[in-house]
Amino acid sequence: MPHQAHPRTGRIVALDVGTVRTGVAVSDPTGSFAQGVTVLSASGDWMEELAPILAEYGADAILIGMPRRTDGLDGPEAVRMGRTAERLACRFPGVEIIRWDERFTTTIATRTLLEGDVSRSVRKRTVDKVAAVVLLQGYLDSLRGGAPASVSPDQPVCGGEPRHGGRRGGRRAYG
Repeated sequence: MPHQAHPRTGRIVALDVGTVRTGVAVSDPTGSFAQGVTVLSASGDWMEELAPILAEYGADAILIGMPRRTDGLDGPEAVRMGRTAERLACRFPGVEIIRWDERFTTTIATRTLLEGDVSRSVRKRTVDKVAAVVLLQGYLDSLRGGAPASVSPDQPVCGGEPRHGGRRGGRRAYG
């Protein structure tokens, strides 16, 4: 059963956050398809670069990949992404932060690029963007009942106070 409680007014921007690069994808206006947008460098203030992307697409949600272990438990990287989700909630109040299981997205993206006979240098520059597309498409499919929901119940915290949201799995942060 889809877990979207209310219709979305804007698009969703998905982030596949890495230690070197962050892939960015966006949903279409109907929330049916994911499209790659860009790759941001993880060095410096990549959230500053994210702000105009959110504005350009009228995004009202950020989907962040949670790198869970194959057994489904959170490891150190998922904890790091939880902190990143909290920083996003503080940086972009009023934008819903959705944590989504991203197991195997980079593997799927790499395999897709290899099957497309994409050169190694192009793969290196684009794999994170493709991984963000895989992440977002999986989430969009789950909203239509096409994949099992796998949303983290954790709530982003900003300034020590939990941010509560209206949708199961998503957290709307109000300033």
